[in-house]
Amino acid sequence: MESLQPMARSRKYMPDDIDRQIIAELQKNGRTSFKDIARKLELSDGTIRLRVGKMIAEGLLKITAQVNPLYFENSIVALVGMSLEKRDHRQIMEKIVRMNGVKSVINSTGRYDIVAEVFFHSREELRSFLMENLNKIGGILSSETFIYLDAVQKWVDFF
Repeated sequence: MESLQPMARSRKYMPDDIDRQIIAELQKNGRTSFKDIARKLELSDGTIRLRVGKMIAEGLLKITAQVNPLYFENSIVALVGMSLEKRDHRQIMEKIVRMNGVKSVINSTGRYDIVAEVFFHSREELRSFLMENLNKIGGILSSETFIYLDAVQKWVDFF
């Protein structure tokens, strides 16, 4: 399991225009070869490889395969807003993000203290998450679930 992103990290590496162009090419197609990106940007493939490696090491870039979660007839994607008993957001966030089906957990402003985006293959998995798994965490006063009915440009990690 990958480690959690630091809450507030000193960012020593600041992407420049070339980095942004590399990211733009990878966002079009994450399988684009470094050689093809280098040719398009008129740089060497070694330069592209080094810059991509640096951005990955710095936590700026992650290249993954994602799926359209609404492609599957019975899958469920939802946001779960949670109000907490105390101001221990980070501790609760770290517990929730490790649970099956959780794609991200956000400390937010507004009505809820934290919001989790979840993806499940069935209503039963969602029910189990809400009724059993969240109850084991403790510190959550209440929650409200918003199920996605449709979306444009929504992608998630499948597993």
